[in-house]
Formats: sequence, C-alpha cells, structure tokens
Amino acid sequence: MKKYLVTFLVLVLLFLSSFANYPTKAVTIICPWSAGGGSDRIARVIANGLEEEFGKPFVVLNKPGGGGAVGHTAGAYAKPDGYTLTFVTQELATLHWLGFAKVNYENFEYIIQVNEDPAGVVVRKDAPWNTINDLLQDIKANPGKYKFSGSGPASVWDLSRVGMLDKAGISPSNVLWVPTDGAAPALVELLGGHVDVITCSIAEVSPQIKAGEVRALAVMSDERLSEFPDVPTLKEQGIDWSSGTWRGLAAPKGTPKEIINIIYQNMLKVVNKENFIDFMKKNGFGIKIRDPESFFEFVKKEDGEWKYLLQLGGYI
Repeated sequence: MKKYLVTFLVLVLLFLSSFANYPTKAVTIICPWSAGGGSDRIARVIANGLEEEFGKPFVVLNKPGGGGAVGHTAGAYAKPDGYTLTFVTQELATLHWLGFAKVNYENFEYIIQVNEDPAGVVVRKDAPWNTINDLLQDIKANPGKYKFSGSGPASVWDLSRVGMLDKAGISPSNVLWVPTDGAAPALVELLGGHVDVITCSIAEVSPQIKAGEVRALAVMSDERLSEFPDVPTLKEQGIDWSSGTWRGLAAPKGTPKEIINIIYQNMLKVVNKENFIDFMKKNGFGIKIRDPESFFEFVKKEDGEWKYLLQLGGYI
C-alpha cells in the first residue's frame, strides 16, 4: 500500500511540474479574421505581450473565412493542451444559429475578455434628427422610408439595430438594411446619401465624427464613452438597450484549468501594461476585462440573446 501511495505522489508531482514549466514550446493563437483587421491587430499585441511574459513564442495564425466559422472551428477542435488558443469574437454567438458552423460557446474554455466596443447610431451632419428619439419617431411614422447600413446581414451591427428598434417598440422591418462589407463602405454610402443611418462602433467612424462630417445620436453602452462624452447612451434617452462586439482569449474544451489560470495570470500583466492600454486607446478599441468564469457566463448569456435577435430579424 505504501508503495502505491509513493508512486501516486510521484505522479502527482510530475503532473503539477508539467504545468509549472508551461509553455515549453511555441503557442499558436488562431485569429478567425484576416491580417490587418481589428481582431488581428489586438491578437498580435496580446501575442507579443505573452511572449514577453513567458519567454516563448506566441504566434498569431490567421484563419479567416465563413464569417469567422473557419477559425473558430479550427480553434475549438485543436488539441486541448494549451498550445493552441483562439482569439474568439462575438460571432461565436451567432455562427451555429445561422448554420455556418457547429461550434458554439460550449466548445471552449475561457481565459480572459479584453475588448468590448458598443454600437453607435450615426447620421450625416445635415440629418434632420437632433436626438435618437427624433429618429425613432420618424421611423415609426414612416415605415419603409429609411435605410440603415453598417455591415453584412445578421452581423453584430445589423442585430444591434434590430434590438434597438425592438426595445423602442418598432418593428425591425420598418427600415431597410442595406448590406455592405463593413463599416468603411457603409460610411461611404452614408456620406453619399445612399443610406440614412449606420450602426457600427463609434471607433470606426471616430475621424469623421471629429471632422464634423457625421454625428452620433447615441451609443449602445451602459455608460458614455470617455472619448465622446457628449454622445448620450440609449438608456439615458429611455431605450433600455445596449449592444456591441467583443473579443477575448479562449482554449479548446478540456484544456487543464491549471494552464488556463497560468495564461490568465500572465494576461492580467499584459493588459495592465502601458503599451497595451495606449494601443487600445489610440486605435479606439474599448478595454473590457472579464476573468475566466465571468467571461464564460457572459458568452453563455450572449448566445441566447443573439438567437433572439436573429429570430426577430427573420434570419432563423
């Protein structure tokens, strides 16, 4: 009996020491989006930070395609040993409902959320509405008259519009959604007079707001943005709705909790460093930190909320 106990204790010590030495080789961070985009840029700053903390390479591998389906699927089905992580994004909550992928929030262990960007409601500088309620009353009185844009159909910015209108007691079908490849082309459509309103992150239209070319009537966050303190929230104006996109780091389901905690503790060092904070602020990315448990609960809640919005928008 004593012999078996000694053997067991040795195995336990070896097991624990293997985590203490993590990582012993390069770690891959899968980014489900193309190089150069917002998700890719944040992922690379994180990878550089983790490389500094651990002294081992952290390499970003871009796997775009299928509206995020390719990268999230690759990350979910990777070996759960801590050497393949995924920079998960909001689309994880909609991919499976839309039939683009089978993976969902249950396929990951969550490490840390690092970003959250609320949607904004943006109009041209000469638009006739001074407040969000002016716009919504006009939409309610004139169904089918106005056009919105911001990104593709069933995207986060489209569904943010759907939720806002629903909370205001207006059918989402009262306006036409004009799909584009993102906020940049949607902004061109707005400035050209081809659409009336765009919903996207305030960060994506920050230069045009500061230049006076467009106006933000509201932001879909719980509090006003520090960079744009004059833009009121929807909640301030009587519409109980907040919405936006988010990003964070996750690992395949079954990755040992010890590894998750080691990465999380080092990520706390990364996100509190001045270079990370400066990068996020200069590029207009919101910083939102959630620990593993809180991040999991948040994504679980998101999964149900986005399903409802997809149904409301007629996409499923």
